[in-house]
Amino acid sequence: MDKREAIGSWLSGPRAAAEEAGVDFGYRGQQLGLPEEGPGSIARPGRRLGALAVDWGMSILIASQLITQGYKAPATSNWALLVFFLMSVLTVGTIGFTPGKRLFGLRVVEVTTGQVKPLRALLRCVLLCLAVPALVWDRDGRGLHDRLAGTVEVRI
Repeated sequence: MDKREAIGSWLSGPRAAAEEAGVDFGYRGQQLGLPEEGPGSIARPGRRLGALAVDWGMSILIASQLITQGYKAPATSNWALLVFFLMSVLTVGTIGFTPGKRLFGLRVVEVTTGQVKPLRALLRCVLLCLAVPALVWDRDGRGLHDRLAGTVEVRI
């Protein structure tokens, strides 16, 4: 093996090196039986982050309006996190999406049945609010919070 090939495989990462060796990873969501493109396919990270930003912005706005000037409340971010949590549990657990997800054309579904049950939504939202599980992704693009809850975020 040439030095350039070794350096190139190192720079491009282990996935590229494995693909050059003949390993077929398939597309994101193939293992879950989801389509590659279009409705029902796994949501892309940009859309997911956009939906999260909309939901977080709404939570901050609602929390800031709940706190009156005469009342000495904890930081707005604590209230915003509570509003975000409640909004996520109630909307994902009933209709499958938050306002931000709906705006970006996304829905949370259970991998096996297709509809999220309220307890799964609760588990998913608790893990999402902890933030760290949401930052650990698998090769299908699902966060650890989705894997543990048995859910996936798809395009609608």
